[in-house]
Amino acid sequence: MLAVSFSEHSSAYEALSRLKELDARDEVGVRGAAVVVREEDGKVVTKEEIGDERWEGTVGGGLVGLLVGVIGGPVGVLIGAATGVLVGSLFDDDDEDATDSALADISKSVRVGSPSLLADVIETSPVAIDAAMANLGGTVLRRAGGDVRAEIAATEEAQREAKKKARKELRDARKKKQKDEIDAKLEALKAKLGRHKEPAASS
Repeated sequence: MLAVSFSEHSSAYEALSRLKELDARDEVGVRGAAVVVREEDGKVVTKEEIGDERWEGTVGGGLVGLLVGVIGGPVGVLIGAATGVLVGSLFDDDDEDATDSALADISKSVRVGSPSLLADVIETSPVAIDAAMANLGGTVLRRAGGDVRAEIAATEEAQREAKKKARKELRDARKKKQKDEIDAKLEALKAKLGRHKEPAASS
């Protein structure tokens, strides 16, 4: 998986064209690619994209779209923050590589207002793409597609777990509120009954 950062929008679109040319000459294989921009609110918007229908429905098919959805959503805002720390719940605490996240690196490379090219490619050598991107002033970041897919899956699982936890906390809070209301009503009833009791006769 490639994430190429540019300072000019025209360079990003030209880079997408160069990638298509390399694919047409069989110098690389492009499963999918997109020019994206991160907006002020953190959302990542796709400006232009290409895809190879031969990869639709395969493990690699649609990876760029999934990546954009993750790094441009609430989780992406967190993992791409200035701290550079991936949401801890995605990995085991004893994982030595817990802070080495492909998603975090890619998310941080997609900066606010600056265009980026995200591409899922097959390449036997980085030379062709590196040369094409360097000529356009692009900064290339490479991360293994398998790592990206694994982290996307972990992110989705973490989001599901977070939703389950939130629903449980909501149910518990509702039950506690109902219990507190019932207890309050019982206490009020006890107080009311107490006021109506006849005073004990003195001896």
